[in-house]
Amino acid sequence: MWRRLARPLRALPRVPGGQTVANRPYAGADLKGEPLLFILPDISIPDRPKLKFMDKVPSIPKVRREFKNLRDIRGPSSEATEFTQGQYGILALGGGYLHWGHFEMMRLTINRHLDPKIMFAVWRIPAPYKPITRKSLGQRMGGGKGAIDHYVTAVKCGRLILEVGGHCEFGEVEHFLTQVAKKLPFPAKAVSCQSLEEMRQAEEERRHKNQNPWTFERIITSNMLGIRKVLSPYDLTQKGRYWGKFFLKDRV
Repeated sequence: MWRRLARPLRALPRVPGGQTVANRPYAGADLKGEPLLFILPDISIPDRPKLKFMDKVPSIPKVRREFKNLRDIRGPSSEATEFTQGQYGILALGGGYLHWGHFEMMRLTINRHLDPKIMFAVWRIPAPYKPITRKSLGQRMGGGKGAIDHYVTAVKCGRLILEVGGHCEFGEVEHFLTQVAKKLPFPAKAVSCQSLEEMRQAEEERRHKNQNPWTFERIITSNMLGIRKVLSPYDLTQKGRYWGKFFLKDRV
């Protein structure tokens, strides 16, 4: 009940200076009668606040079959790593592929719990675009590459899957964001702007306070015991923090 006091009403009363209550502190009282102060954020709700439907097949005339190309899910992501519209979202902690069933699961679950009057959600990943081929059961070897079976979206570690924003707190959206994150085919976590910044600061502080001089980066840079013979070129650029699609969070 008291959380609803922090939400602006539909018709906000005007105050001197041409501002609304949403831009000014709001005074309330708790159960003990002590005054409380709420600062209502100035957030605009889009016309279509719910997650939009994603196409199962890309709308292009002809899709060319391609190789697996596992580099699509390897290493850290360089796009969609910061919040743009919302304050909360789902962060990928590993790489993987999302097919159309995952998009529908996320859309139906979040739209069911979303209050369109005060909240909104947006995608941060494109619709399925990468073709995955498969041969029929019992078919003999050979005969060329199989036919396209379905399409997927490649996701790297550190990318935001979707964003949720509006006049709400993290505790109100955390339960259904966590429910969605547990059903994804890779490790994921519900985060907010503040918790994401704290995670990055803690990781940087842990790296800065590390007292062990024999780090993975120093060993491969000095080529101790000729270790570069058995390492991948990705280990030199990613400092051993990523093993394929997996993120090794305990390695400094």
